[in-house]
Amino acid sequence: MAGTEPYESALDSIPGAHPYPRTSRYHDAEIGVHRRADGTEVRYTKRRLLPPLDEETEPHTVGAGERPDLLGQRFLGDPGQWWRIADANPVLDPRELTDEAGRVIGIPLTGGFPRGERRV
Repeated sequence: MAGTEPYESALDSIPGAHPYPRTSRYHDAEIGVHRRADGTEVRYTKRRLLPPLDEETEPHTVGAGERPDLLGQRFLGDPGQWWRIADANPVLDPRELTDEAGRVIGIPLTGGFPRGERRV
């Protein structure tokens, strides 16, 4: 993970260190606390809103058989980063990205390989 200190990635594997790993779309989501009538606290993740569509993208024409996770691996180096592509388009159901061959979607340039070094 470029730009991540070794101790940061180590924290991702420690339960309770923080709710979500740094690569999760919920990492920056606000955590709420609900107090039940008996006094016990229940932590929950508050709703995550789609970010503004100001991120620079590169067009990609969807081919037959492509899937969001495959696009995440191909363009961002991690299949779990499909959500960055979904956010950039924006779609709520990631299957909308690839359900139709020939559709042109935007692949975000930030958070993955810099321009010119992307896997193809």
